[in-house]
Parts: sequence; C-alpha cells; structure tokens
Amino acid sequence: MSKPLIGISTYLEPATWGVWDMPAALLPAGYPRLVQAAGGLAAMVPPDAPPCAEDVVARLDGLVIAGGADVEPVRYGAEPDPRTGPPARERDAWELALIGAALASGTPLLGICRGMQLLNVAHGGTLVQHLDGHTGGRGVIGRHAVRPVPGTRYASAVPEETGVPTYHHQAADRIGDGLVVSAYAADGTPEALELPGEHWVLGVQWHPEMGEDPRVMRALVAAAALGRAPLRERQLQT
Repeated sequence: MSKPLIGISTYLEPATWGVWDMPAALLPAGYPRLVQAAGGLAAMVPPDAPPCAEDVVARLDGLVIAGGADVEPVRYGAEPDPRTGPPARERDAWELALIGAALASGTPLLGICRGMQLLNVAHGGTLVQHLDGHTGGRGVIGRHAVRPVPGTRYASAVPEETGVPTYHHQAADRIGDGLVVSAYAADGTPEALELPGEHWVLGVQWHPEMGEDPRVMRALVAAAALGRAPLRERQLQT
C-alpha cells in the first residue's frame, strides 16, 4: 500500500535566498521531516482562497495545521492584548477553511501550536492572549513536561508524562464545543485538545517537529492510512 499523503499548511513571508528577495510560501523543514519519519508523504499546502479548501483537503489523506502567528482576537470575540502579535487575516481565513473542510470530510487532522488554537477557535473556544514560561526566550525553543489525560486519543499515542519542545505565549482558554483537553502542563495550561469520536482530530500546543518523538505524527499517519485503504479499494473496483 502506498504511503498516505499528509498536507501541511504553509505561510507567505518575505524571504531571501541566493540572488532572490521576494515573498515565499514557507514551512520549517522539521514539519515535512517529521511526516516522513512517521511513514507519510509530505505535501506543502500554500495559502489559497478559502473556497478552495474543500478541493485541497479532498486530495489529502491527512492534514497538519502548522504553528506560527497569533490568531486575530476578533476571531473569538476579544479585543487585542498589547502583547498579541500583528494579525495574519488571510492565513486565519485560509487555515480555518482547511480545518472546516477536514472536519466536514472526516480527514484526520493535527493542529500544532497555532493549529491547536485555531482548532479551538473553530469550535467556538477562546484564547489566553499572553502567558509566560512556555518558551526558552525569544527565538529559543523551551521544554517542559506534559501530562496526558487517561482514556484520550493523545494518551493512547503517548501514555506517559513526557518532556516536549515548546514555544508559545498564547493558549486555549474556554474550550470549544465538543472538544476535550487530553494533556496538561504542570501549571494547568491545556496542552492538547481533541474531538472524541470516530474521526481523528487532535491539537497539541507544543512543537513535535522540533523534537525527537514521532509518536503524535505516527498516530496521524496511521489514521490517514486507515482512511486511505477503503478509498483505494473503491478506486480499484471502478
């Protein structure tokens, strides 16, 4: 059986390489490397118009919403805190459309850092706009322990308390409708959210692509492979 195709959202940023200085669709290399190490095929998904999200997700076996800029507070009905970063409105709209398409189609979905926060907002949740102690300093990945909640999807993939690479100053506040917290930091910060039920949906607040533990991504790839098998059977029969 061929490997499942895992799409990873990217973002447009000014970039310089060689003789070029122009906008580029960027993604830290840790994301595709982690997908590949977990047994999947990685596909970078550049920003597009939100109505295109359904067609994009239909071509994928699984989807990762990558980390990055703060979600604009208007998305969850809040005024911006002075410490909240500048809005990335087009990215917010595109990635929320991707999340909506994945949820509607049952496509396995993993949100990483910002991706988990967007998952919460997509379900009507809110965010804490600033907290301390979850980075190693400006531009430096920190590390802290995460404790799984027994009986959750996350705990089935990573059953023990473990140290994770972390870099965020925002977090889930009011948990979105239907979501449950499946891991906590020692200070009580929700570190993983998931949607119970048949469809594989998980968000983690840390950055597994910056660490050495592939288990969360392996779980996504495994779910994507399971969903791919019936599709391949139908294609072979037609």
